[in-house]
Amino acid sequence: QVQLVESGGGLVQAGGSLRLSCAASGRTFSSYAMGWFRQAPGKEREFVAAITWSGGGTYYGHSVKGRFTISRDNAKNTVYLQMNSLRPEDTAVYYCTAFSGRYFNTEGGAYWGQGTQVTVSS
Repeated sequence: QVQLVESGGGLVQAGGSLRLSCAASGRTFSSYAMGWFRQAPGKEREFVAAITWSGGGTYYGHSVKGRFTISRDNAKNTVYLQMNSLRPEDTAVYYCTAFSGRYFNTEGGAYWGQGTQVTVSS
């Protein structure tokens, strides 16, 4: 079992930045990949970014590539999502997910956090 707690969401103006954090507990953090997804009202859940167990491999959704950066600190059992050049269309609830193994997919992991709201005003 893995427990995930997101933080760092909030209200920001367009063009601004936020950094989301996701603290994990349970299984050894360095044994599994991590990812971020988001869901806006009335829309399907969307893949944002993912990172392998070691941090050596990352992958981004088309809409965030070049603006968002995913990273992890295995010593702190935490994964981060640095979001720059935010746009109103980035407004959503952002969820952290833990995959069952070392590598990720774009469908989602086995464990999910409760989500954190990000609102970008125009």
